[in-house]
Amino acid sequence: MEGEPTAELIRAQLRRLRVNAELSQDEFGKLVHFSGSQVSAIELGQRPLDRFFLKRADEVLGTGGLLTSLLKLAERDGQPNWLRPWLEAERQAQQMRCYQPTLIPGLLQTENYARAVIRSADTLSEDEVEQRLSVRLDRQCILSQPNPPQFVAVIEEAVLRRADEGFKGIMAEQTTHLLECAGRPHISVHVIPVEVSVHVGLIGPFVLGRDANGGWVGHLETQLGGVVVDRDEDLAILLSRWESVRNEALSRRQSIELMKKAVTSWS
Repeated sequence: MEGEPTAELIRAQLRRLRVNAELSQDEFGKLVHFSGSQVSAIELGQRPLDRFFLKRADEVLGTGGLLTSLLKLAERDGQPNWLRPWLEAERQAQQMRCYQPTLIPGLLQTENYARAVIRSADTLSEDEVEQRLSVRLDRQCILSQPNPPQFVAVIEEAVLRRADEGFKGIMAEQTTHLLECAGRPHISVHVIPVEVSVHVGLIGPFVLGRDANGGWVGHLETQLGGVVVDRDEDLAILLSRWESVRNEALSRRQSIELMKKAVTSWS
């Protein structure tokens, strides 16, 4: 669910702004393309906050994007405690190093791929899936901001090849997007070919971020959550392992050629 204090603030602001505009719930609903009963349910907290609804509400009420900005805060508040410190480190990073042996890195995922990955957690409701998806896609804006971090990712070739009949379309779209990302000057994607059978990275995924002061922080994801790594001894191990997995990977140009072949294989 959204972070409750912020979510309640959004609902209160929505009601206040609507009333100040002298609009009934039915009148307001027509302007934002929702029914009056749906507006009521959202204001009362009986229906989850909807990004499209709040975007239309901002436009109709002339808020300058207030409600959608508050929704982003609510979603951030709703993140698990173990993730919040890493989100802050991620936003402040000037350089990022990511190794992912089983998936496309989250910052490079398409909407359809990310939804499929999040939905694989069968304990989540559809609303929870969409909320987590929204947060993941919002996090990607750090790579398109005016001064983005240098982002280097290493993935396994097997990740590009894993797709059954029903997943081929999503994988083709995802790999095409990966190629587009790799074409940006601040993003590098390197692939470890299947010929490399065993290496230290297979122990598990990790991400490293370096801030403007030159300090590193790491993040490890597990089935039950994640761990922020900030001890010097542990960071030294992760930085060493980063060098190892990067050395096993193909060059940027060779990786791009391999990804192109992967896309062709889906058609």
